[in-house]
Amino acid sequence: MAEKKTTKKAAAETKEVAAEKKTTRKAAAPKAEKAVVAVNAENIGFKAGDVYQALAAAENALTVKEIAKAAKISEEETLLGLGWLFKEGKLQSTEDNKIALA
Repeated sequence: MAEKKTTKKAAAETKEVAAEKKTTRKAAAPKAEKAVVAVNAENIGFKAGDVYQALAAAENALTVKEIAKAAKISEEETLLGLGWLFKEGKLQSTEDNKIALA
């Protein structure tokens, strides 16, 4: 009989430890949210300046990803800046989907 009591006691302790582990587990990391891009003339104008400076520094045609990396801005912000510069006629597109200063 002594063995059964010890076994039940050990089982109860094991359940308690398991319950504590469940409550002390780290919560799952929240999913990363996409950056919010403020769409207004001032912000887009600044992004256009960043894109222009990145292309001027590179002195050759770049892809959108390369421009974003060089300008240290997101691809969405890069596209906004590119639209502004294309509208002003300051950019030209190449056959291999790269963009250069006009």
